[in-house]
Amino acid sequence: MSARLILVGRVGGAFGVKGEVRLAAYTEEPMALARYKGLLRKDGSPGLTVASARPVKGGIIARCPEIADKEAADRLRGLDLYVPRESLPEPDEDEFYLADLVGLAALSPEGEALGTVKAVHNFGAGDVLEIAPDAGGASFYLAFTRETVPALDIAGGRITAVLPPVVEDGDS
Repeated sequence: MSARLILVGRVGGAFGVKGEVRLAAYTEEPMALARYKGLLRKDGSPGLTVASARPVKGGIIARCPEIADKEAADRLRGLDLYVPRESLPEPDEDEFYLADLVGLAALSPEGEALGTVKAVHNFGAGDVLEIAPDAGGASFYLAFTRETVPALDIAGGRITAVLPPVVEDGDS
């Protein structure tokens, strides 16, 4: 599938014994999962179709035709659910989706090419950009803060990245 997919939820497991499933929502409004109807797997193949839903803390309880009973729901526990980026509402003028950063050129404040944003991660302490160097080699990581990324130009396809000072091993 050529469309960029955005992670919007995850199957939490069965809810009750009649085949309902708990879906954790990564959307601002949990019921958005029900409006997307057809949720996809990471590879773009069909995941779940939400036939009906009701909100619960952090997500929704859904009835999906692909899930016949509690055991089927539990087998899907942990399944990440995606939608195509174009299915999401356009962000406000001064907002953006973190997924829109992927593919942007990373430039130093002086305009030197540093690499391309490969991914945005969050390991628990905040968002981190993974940048693949233009010269090749291993990716490096940069905390996504105003200090390290003082300028974003999504329409122009670039970010300004301020790299931290290099710390040398050895005698001090």
